[in-house]
Amino acid sequence: MDTVIGIRREDKNQWERRTPLVPEDLAKLIQEYGLRVLVQSSPIRAFSVDEFLAVGATVQEDLSPCSCVFAVKEIPKELFQRGTTYVFFAHVMKGQQYNMPMLKKMMALKCQLIDYEGIKDSIGRRLIFFGRHAGLAGILDTMWAFGQRLAWEDLTTPFQELKQAHQYPSLDDAKQQYSDIGKRIKSEGLPAKLCPVIVGIAGYGNVSRGAQEIFDLLPVTPIEVEQIPKLLKNGPVDCHTLYKVIFKEEHLVKPVSPKHRFDLGDYYQHPEKYRSKFEEYLPYLTVLVNANYWESRYPRLVTKTALKELYSGTSKPRLRMIGDLACDVDGSIECNTHITDPGDPVYVYNPFTGESSQGVGGVGPVILAVDNLPCEIPQVSSHDFSKALTPFVPAIAGADYSVPFDQCHLPDEIKNAMILYHGELTPRFKHLEKYL
Repeated sequence: MDTVIGIRREDKNQWERRTPLVPEDLAKLIQEYGLRVLVQSSPIRAFSVDEFLAVGATVQEDLSPCSCVFAVKEIPKELFQRGTTYVFFAHVMKGQQYNMPMLKKMMALKCQLIDYEGIKDSIGRRLIFFGRHAGLAGILDTMWAFGQRLAWEDLTTPFQELKQAHQYPSLDDAKQQYSDIGKRIKSEGLPAKLCPVIVGIAGYGNVSRGAQEIFDLLPVTPIEVEQIPKLLKNGPVDCHTLYKVIFKEEHLVKPVSPKHRFDLGDYYQHPEKYRSKFEEYLPYLTVLVNANYWESRYPRLVTKTALKELYSGTSKPRLRMIGDLACDVDGSIECNTHITDPGDPVYVYNPFTGESSQGVGGVGPVILAVDNLPCEIPQVSSHDFSKALTPFVPAIAGADYSVPFDQCHLPDEIKNAMILYHGELTPRFKHLEKYL
């Protein structure tokens, strides 16, 4: 196979150090499939130029010889080459307006666009993703911010010793600290005025599992949603544990009509028939971790109205922290007012004024809104992502893109993720026309 593929440098921000394909997997593609690989140098990538050179890749700025270019995040629209196939997280599937100019430019240049988000198996499960790593980094940042908020309140806890994900030398170092702190909580306990510490996690997919992988290193007692009110009502509470509750769809919404019962399939097909009921659980939670996929057709998880009511009560709310790992601005967590980055990751949302202020101090919950969390653990996230992507690369690189779309021989998983072909929206993505 005499084909040239490119690996673009990431430049979303100074924290984006990932790569879609790591050197050891490129070695296999070069040796076994005869691919030529051009890699742009980067001063921040978590893998050095020498590592790419050692496996036979060429490091150069110009990627114009490449028939296919792989990246992680969005590519600036002025960098696209006519007729080239691009593979990256485009963030256009929901009709995101901020990326429509990019999509239009790709259309004008007759490009192909394959989006990792659309690469799924026959039953709709995503095959190439950073979900677990968003959960890992997200819970690290959430619990760090939680500890900082408690310190601002003059509540001394072991949580204030935690770090952000990117501050740990490795994921193993982070896990070790959580294990150590967990032992202290188990033996010494937490301040009585804070207890019980109830951490709610909305969602049970890859992001949620990643978050729980870290969180469960602490002394955790899982409880069912129905047990939450009883925990506070019946007392006394245990200050030597943290209570974890997983929220599924049936806990988040209820049918608009009292005559109907919740049905998961019906909810996915007709979300307009349901409304949020999550506000009934907010008063009990200390920390909320949102790990749920969301689209605008679904009810919100946390509304501004619900937060205003919560903070208007006579007693101080228990809720200190919302880690929005899904990170949809004005989305499922309506008080997510803007995206942040690891350098300044959190802000406080004031439910009375609707304004946000950076940091952990102020009236209202602290909001974590970093939209590229896996970049904080770039080595481990890149390795896992590359391992999943590599088997598809030969087919993507070797396909004949000169033929009509229905004659282009690609695996179904890839073809179903093709948003643009010859610069035109493919049948599966024709609905994006209304956003253009």
